[in-house]
Amino acid sequence: MYQDREEAGQRLAAALSRYSDCSDGMILAIPRGGVVVGLQMSLVLHLPLDVLITRKLGAPDNPELAVGALTETGYLHLNKDLLACYPWLAGSVDQERRLQEREIVRRRDLYRGGRSLPPLAGRTVILVDDGVATGATYLASIQALKSGGVARLVAALPVAPSETAEQVSAQVDECVVLESPEPFHAVGQHYVDFRQVEDEEVIQCLTRSWRPSTQAP
Repeated sequence: MYQDREEAGQRLAAALSRYSDCSDGMILAIPRGGVVVGLQMSLVLHLPLDVLITRKLGAPDNPELAVGALTETGYLHLNKDLLACYPWLAGSVDQERRLQEREIVRRRDLYRGGRSLPPLAGRTVILVDDGVATGATYLASIQALKSGGVARLVAALPVAPSETAEQVSAQVDECVVLESPEPFHAVGQHYVDFRQVEDEEVIQCLTRSWRPSTQAP
């Protein structure tokens, strides 16, 4: 259990202290909640922070049900098991994809001023979120980064169900999941304070991370 996302980030930073001041390292956070976690890691580990914008593709009658996920690089991850059980959901994918493509552009313009991701080839990338349940968004993000030629990919999660943690671990070079409680119901149940993170806070986190003065003694 975490008090808030800040505590989760500090605990992840402690678990990943060997990456402190890594010359080719960077932290990529999945917005919005992951950016709050990532900021604490950035400040402790002295690593640059950026966002990897990935959006869940929800089912028409249940937006929280992940049919798949789409990354800002264009990588599309589909939940094949779910679509096999409910083939009628496939008809909603194109419409939901177009909707999330527009949201990705909006967030990229807002968070980064429209610029693309920095070059990732040959870098050590720590991918962080505030937790995962099914992992659709996180797994899509992993594949997008692997296709970008990263040298080492580290998964960093405060909390995840054991099954999802195993799926993530199989796809990365190193996986750090601090808590894997069972039964697992929702990420928010593992935080005392799990308030919604707004766009303004994401921008503030990115700005604080990018200013060298914030890392000065």
